[in-house]
This record gives sequence, C-alpha cells and structure tokens, in this order.
Amino acid sequence: MRVIIQRVKSSQVIVDGEIIGKIGTGLNLLVGIAETDTEAKLEWMARKCLDLRLFPESAENSRWQKSILEIRGELLVISQFTLYGDCRRGRRPSFDKAASPKIAENLYDCFVNKLHASGLRVETGKFGAMMQVDLENDGPVTLMLEREAE
Repeated sequence: MRVIIQRVKSSQVIVDGEIIGKIGTGLNLLVGIAETDTEAKLEWMARKCLDLRLFPESAENSRWQKSILEIRGELLVISQFTLYGDCRRGRRPSFDKAASPKIAENLYDCFVNKLHASGLRVETGKFGAMMQVDLENDGPVTLMLEREAE
C-alpha cells in the first residue's frame, strides 16, 4: 500500500464538473492499493496517517507537534492506482503490482472506513473515475508512506 500525504489548507475533488469532496485544513491522501495488500496493512496505514505529527504547535512555534487528530482536521481520500506505475522499462508504465479494480475498491472502502472511525470529517473521490484534484498545499508538506509485503 502506498499513500501520498499532503498537508493542505484546502482541497477538493471534481468529477464531471461537480465537486464531490471538499475539505479545509487537513490532509489530502492519495491511496494506491497493491495486489498483496491486506486489512492488517490498511489498519497500520490508517493509524500512521492519523498519528503522524505534521502540524505546527502554534503560529509562533512551527515545529511539527500535532497530528490530524489533535487539530481535529479533515481528510480527503482519493484512490490513485497510478502510485503503482512502474516506469523502469519501456515508455509506458506497467501497473502489474496494482490490485485489480474489484479488490482495490473493497480495500479502499475498508481504509476509508478505518479513517471514519476516528471521528474526523472524511471526504472521498469516486473510485475508478477521472478526477480533478485542486488543493492548496500547506508548507508544502508532501510525504510518501509505503507498507509492502513483509
């Protein structure tokens, strides 16, 4: 499983010209599901996304001391199978390690449900749709989390 975490001041996802998910201060999560992912990996990743200290203590103290839970921020979760694009060979990415759409959608929904259990506001994109993501990156802070087969 791979997740690109972006700390944002705002973010929204648009499908067919309509805003289907929108948040203020929080985290934009681009989520890639691998064929080897399990519910245990999803649990680890959800906990990591919720617990990482990515937000400053205060306006005066810019050191990252607070998690999304502590600031009661918002989450926008967007499926992104292209995170498993392998560009090492040829001129076209291979997506062999990405989970099939049916498996990926079930695991993606499970991941979103684990985030919902935190009590935070969670918005999503539309699985499998062509989406436009607009965001105001804060920092910018962009990190990649990965949890591969063990």
